[in-house]
Amino acid sequence: VGRLTRLTAAQSHEPPSVKNQGCQVNRFAKAVDQLLLWFILFQMIALTGVVIFAVLARLTGNSVSWYDEIAAIQLAWLTYYGGAYAALHRRHIGFDSVLLSIPMPIRAGAVLFAEAIVIGFFILLAYTGYEVLVVLEGEYLVSLTWIPVQFTQSVIPIGACLFVLCAILSFPDYYRKTCAGISLEHAEIEDEVETELAKAGTKS
Repeated sequence: VGRLTRLTAAQSHEPPSVKNQGCQVNRFAKAVDQLLLWFILFQMIALTGVVIFAVLARLTGNSVSWYDEIAAIQLAWLTYYGGAYAALHRRHIGFDSVLLSIPMPIRAGAVLFAEAIVIGFFILLAYTGYEVLVVLEGEYLVSLTWIPVQFTQSVIPIGACLFVLCAILSFPDYYRKTCAGISLEHAEIEDEVETELAKAGTKS
């Protein structure tokens, strides 16, 4: 509670220009959040539809040749875009307890160093993904020959760029909380515990 109070007090003393910039970033982050959320939901519904259709077609003895290829591509798209969505909410596997055990200001440097490595990796992935697209020019899917392979594999550079964008958008809040000694994972667990305790108290 003390750490959270210090963080809130520090934020309340921020200059108006900083607060306005923060509001603009938050609005943009929310727009990215909604865009990714609806796109992922669409992909999940589409993948479910493809699987159900393929199963029914196989039961009737009319198997479709494109199912394996298309379903694998859709799953890859879900993985990349879902990874970017998780980065926006800082829901990837982390080691908060280890990080928070490091004293300040070394902890702040460790956070910056780790973030630089992650973002650098995905920038490299975006670049190599683009190079792959150049090599795949003129290639088409085996089962659906009218779909370019460049389109299906475009998820690599696009997904990597989205991951970098989402990581940058979510970093300021993550950095402030980590420097203040607040664990994102523990905070979520504590909120759930408090909610359940409140429900139990209401019922009793």
